Amino acid sequence: MTKLLHFDPGATLFRPSDPCMGFVQVHSGTVRVSLIAENGREITLYRVKPGEVCLQTFSCLVESRPYSAEGVAETALEIEIIPVTDFQRRIVEDVQFRTQLFAAVAHRFADLEQLVEDVALTGFEARLARALLRLKDEAGQVSATHEALATETGSGRAVVSRQLGAFARDGHVSMTRGSILILRPDVLEAIAHPEL
Repeated sequence: MTKLLHFDPGATLFRPSDPCMGFVQVHSGTVRVSLIAENGREITLYRVKPGEVCLQTFSCLVESRPYSAEGVAETALEIEIIPVTDFQRRIVEDVQFRTQLFAAVAHRFADLEQLVEDVALTGFEARLARALLRLKDEAGQVSATHEALATETGSGRAVVSRQLGAFARDGHVSMTRGSILILRPDVLEAIAHPEL
């Protein structure tokens, strides 16, 4: 039986060029997977929560290649690593596992398509509004630095700061050090999805 592994927030699970040790199943917590360019700019590709698939791990296992992105425990994390041989056997023999895996992979590709659309075809104001709405807690609080929001939106810290300042001047958010309170989620929703 595979044992559960525990990681503290901020722990790195894998880096570019690391070999893949097996299929990662998240039992609790969140893994943030990001890509870092040669110039140091970083963008969040997706997050992996319980029941979801890490495309990096899936691709590495299917193509027998090392990781090309970084995976970090965003919260306290509990995972299971299914060894490569067990993963391959389950794909062949376990219909339910295979069906759930392929459905999760298809869902993850839809997330990546949305990311490409956001970065390539959506204005920055809408991208930042979407990130704020995605990261807020139940009280409307976003505990993220400007640097973290830059990573979320594929932009620079200064661009984030300017747009947050504009949102604050317009009364959509209020800011304190290291935290943003969403005051007008309805307005941010309209900015985030102008087509609706």
